[in-house]
Amino acid sequence: MDPENKPKGPSPHYSLYQREMFKRGGETGILPSFSVHPEELQESTKKKLNDRGYFYANSNAGLGWTDRANREAFYRWRIVPRTCVDTNTRDLTTTIFGHKIPAPIMFAPIGINKLYTPLGELVPARVAGELGIPYCLSTAASQSIEDVARANDEGASEKNESNSVHEYSGPNGGNAKSPRFFQLYMGHDDEVTLSLLNRAWKSGFDVVMLTTDTWQLGWRPTDINIANYVFYYPGAVGNEVGTSDPVFMEKHKQDIEKDSGKWIDSSVWHGKAHTWEKVNVDTQWKNISGGRPFVVKGIQNALDAKLALQAGCEGIVVTNHAGRQVDGAVGSLDVLPEIVEAVGDNMTILFDSGVRTGSDVFKALALGAHAVMIGRLYVWGMAHEGVHGCRHVLKSLLADLDITMTVAGYRSIREDVHRNRDALRFCASGVPPGPGEHAKL
Repeated sequence: MDPENKPKGPSPHYSLYQREMFKRGGETGILPSFSVHPEELQESTKKKLNDRGYFYANSNAGLGWTDRANREAFYRWRIVPRTCVDTNTRDLTTTIFGHKIPAPIMFAPIGINKLYTPLGELVPARVAGELGIPYCLSTAASQSIEDVARANDEGASEKNESNSVHEYSGPNGGNAKSPRFFQLYMGHDDEVTLSLLNRAWKSGFDVVMLTTDTWQLGWRPTDINIANYVFYYPGAVGNEVGTSDPVFMEKHKQDIEKDSGKWIDSSVWHGKAHTWEKVNVDTQWKNISGGRPFVVKGIQNALDAKLALQAGCEGIVVTNHAGRQVDGAVGSLDVLPEIVEAVGDNMTILFDSGVRTGSDVFKALALGAHAVMIGRLYVWGMAHEGVHGCRHVLKSLLADLDITMTVAGYRSIREDVHRNRDALRFCASGVPPGPGEHAKL
C-alpha cells in the first residue's frame, strides 16, 4: 500500500489503484461513482441503459444455464496460497504472437458498442491503448476499422505512468504499445472478406481472429421479447464496418438502403457454416500480412483444438461465446485443461467466457491459458461513464490481479502461475450464490 516502499519491477504496481481510491475518499470524500463488484456493476448497468442496450450485452441462450456454468466452473477451482514469498515486485508480463504485453488481459470483441456509449468502440480502443493491452475489434462494430485504429493510437500516445513502461517494437513495424486484433465474421463473399482483411492490415491489426460459433445467432428469448435485433431498425448502428467498406458498398449499396440487415445477414451471421477445409486453405490473411497469426475463436472441444492446429492456426480462443449460443453447454473453464493437454504450447491459447475478477484470470492462467479476454466487464464500465468508466473497470481488474498475486504468494505469471496446477485445487461440491445473493451472505 505504501508507494515509497515499492521497488521497481517488471510490471507497474497496479495494486496502487486501490490505495488511490482509498486516499481520495478519505481526504476529499470523493468516492467511485459506481461499484466494480461484478454483480453490483451488472445490476447498476440496467439503470444506465435502455432495454435494447442492456439485453444485447447480457442476453444468453435459452435459460442461461451455460452462462451460469461458466461462473460455477470458476467457483469449483480454488487458489492455493503460498506464504513467506517475496512478492514485493510482480511480473505480470507475457508475450503473445510476438507482442510483449504488461498483463495477460485482452479486450474481447463485442459488437455495436454505440448501444452502450455514443463513441462506441472508440472508447475501449482508446483505453486499451492507454494501458498497453491488446484490443480486438468486432466485424459487427459500430465504428469503422480505420477510426478505431486511430483511437487506439491516440490512447497509446498518452504519456502517463500506466503505459510509459510498455513500449516495445511491434511485429508490424514501428513503436507499437498496444497490439490490435481483428475479429472476423467470414461470410461467403471472398471479395468482401479480402477487403476487410486488407483494411485491417493497413490499419495496424496484425492478428486475425475468426469466430466460428456464431454463423447462426443462438436462441435468445430475452432478446426475442423486445425484438432486440438493432441491425434491422432504420438507421441502425452495427453496420458501420460494412457501410464503410468499398467492396461491400459497390455490390450492395442499393440493397442496404432497402434492407439495413443486408450487412449483418450476408457477412456476419450469414447462416451457412464454414468447415475446417475452408480454414485450412484460406491463405488470404497470410498473403496480406506476410504470415501473421490466424486464430480460431469458439473452441470447446479438444478434437477441435487439434484440428485448428492441423489447419495451421497459431492460436485458439477457448470460449462458448459467454453462454450466448448453446444453452446447457459445458463451462469454458471446465474444458480448458483437456484442450491445453491436447495442444500444449504448440499454440497460443486465449481464454474467454465468464471472467469477472483477478482471481478468475489467475485460475484460467494456472489451467493453461496464455492470456484472458474480458467482454461484459468493460461494456458495463463504459455504459456508466464512457472512457472513464471503461478505464476504471480495467484498472480495477488489473489491481485485483496484482493484489491476488501479491497476497497469494505468486510473483511471476510466466514462471509461477502459467500451467501450474499445484496453484489450484478442484472442489466438486457446491455452487456459487445466485445473482444478488452475495449481499445476503
